[in-house]
Amino acid sequence: MREFIVEADGGSRGNPGPAGYGAVVSDAATGETLREAAEYLGVATNNVAEYRGLLAGLRAAHELDPAATVHVRMDSKLVVEQMSGRWKIKHPDMKPLAADAARIFPPGRVTYEWIPRERNKHADRLANEAMDAGARGEQWSASTSTADLDTTAGAVTPPGPTAPPGDAAAGAARAREALATGRAAATSAGSDPEAGPPPVPPSARGATEQRGGEGASTGAGAGSAKAASDARTGRADTDVRAAGAGAGVRAGRVDADARAAGSDADVRAAGAGADVRAGRVDADARAAGADADGRAAEPGADVSAAKADADARAAKAVASPGWAPADMGAPATFVLLRHGETPLTPQKRFSGSGGTDPALSDIGRDQAERAAALLARRGTIQAIVSSPLARTRETAGIVAARLGLDVGVDDGLRETDFGAWEGLTFAEVRERHPDDLNAWLASPDAEPTGGGESFAATATRIAATRDKLVAAYAGRTVLLVTHVTPIKTLVRLALGAPPESLFRMELSAASLSVVAYYADGNASVRLLNDTSHLR
Repeated sequence: MREFIVEADGGSRGNPGPAGYGAVVSDAATGETLREAAEYLGVATNNVAEYRGLLAGLRAAHELDPAATVHVRMDSKLVVEQMSGRWKIKHPDMKPLAADAARIFPPGRVTYEWIPRERNKHADRLANEAMDAGARGEQWSASTSTADLDTTAGAVTPPGPTAPPGDAAAGAARAREALATGRAAATSAGSDPEAGPPPVPPSARGATEQRGGEGASTGAGAGSAKAASDARTGRADTDVRAAGAGAGVRAGRVDADARAAGSDADVRAAGAGADVRAGRVDADARAAGADADGRAAEPGADVSAAKADADARAAKAVASPGWAPADMGAPATFVLLRHGETPLTPQKRFSGSGGTDPALSDIGRDQAERAAALLARRGTIQAIVSSPLARTRETAGIVAARLGLDVGVDDGLRETDFGAWEGLTFAEVRERHPDDLNAWLASPDAEPTGGGESFAATATRIAATRDKLVAAYAGRTVLLVTHVTPIKTLVRLALGAPPESLFRMELSAASLSVVAYYADGNASVRLLNDTSHLR
């Protein structure tokens, strides 16, 4: 019986962002490369791209010999552990991909092994080639691939730690190696990046307060939570795919030192520090010797001029609106308007999609009129889409009457369902359901009491709605009238911030925020919680 080795990888320049995968099938006995596969996927997450790489590798092996046994090697701890059955698959995007992979060969004929990234260069190069081709508006072609040559042509990589992600000693050793050699070394961290952050005691978060009655709790202690969360959740494992000579820093994931808009007045991150970086790779990229443009800083780094230029342009597109090259065209711009006050808002009561669906109060209607006047003066809104709930449709109607536009309704923009907490204050929930509240504050996968909607489920819904609306309004400016959690989630996803950042943002009634989405998949936060029109 023949035995194949499948090595696969995937990456996303933005997570989600422009994504691609690579897969290699080789003969286990001779090491001969039998098949290469790569594809540009459009906008996807790292994990989806990794699973797609696995699927491509397994399918290629099956085409070569459906009776063979297969040994899969990947540097994705998530995919290896989930496909080995040791980790539960919870994310809805991963479940069908994993099920498809499990059906290609009979059970027991495929085994999985985690390997360090430096031993997965061939597949990594293929994934990068696919993403580079996508950036040029092309698909990857095997006839032009140099991935095999790039990984075998005399590159000498010092041996690095071989422990799996989550080994702190190995991570420290890799950081020291990166500083010593000037090469970008992948930092392994965390256990299950899909599972979200491990429980964090409420005391570690600082005092929490219900803001605006829609689950918008704001943590008084913010600041350093982001860096710790990135290490805990394994995002460092997917953010910097550079291992050994010439791996390069992926485009769009640079520190984005422009703070997404070039002005701290535009991005007002609540909590200490206000230092939410769009790419989450500041420490990794700098330790690896990469400058803020995504170019390798060491003179001998093996990065082609074309790739370096593409990386720099993508980073600048994230960093500063208006700096994007002309060939990218105008972005799809979401002007995000939170509805005006309802009777529940000043009482700071949970008010989601599963409650009484209150209408605006007199104050809320006045706030909507003020927002409408501001938007009319600016004159940039080309379409209006609203959540289906009464308070958002009423707010949208007031704005639409001033602008002379119709209002579309999208169910994906509705607020989170807070279950049994609907109508209660934060203090009342703390008194009645303390354990459920603590779990909710600690994990995005936790649901409110009574089967409400988790923040993770909300994020999945909002991401799908975002993608649909970006495609529908490409190059246009659309007003989305929605709620606290959807707006915060759109901002969080645009920044690449961890789930707990939802507790670090303030969002007032009738406030305006702005996110722009570019053709290359990158996003730029231009404004957050502007209430100047209400003063």
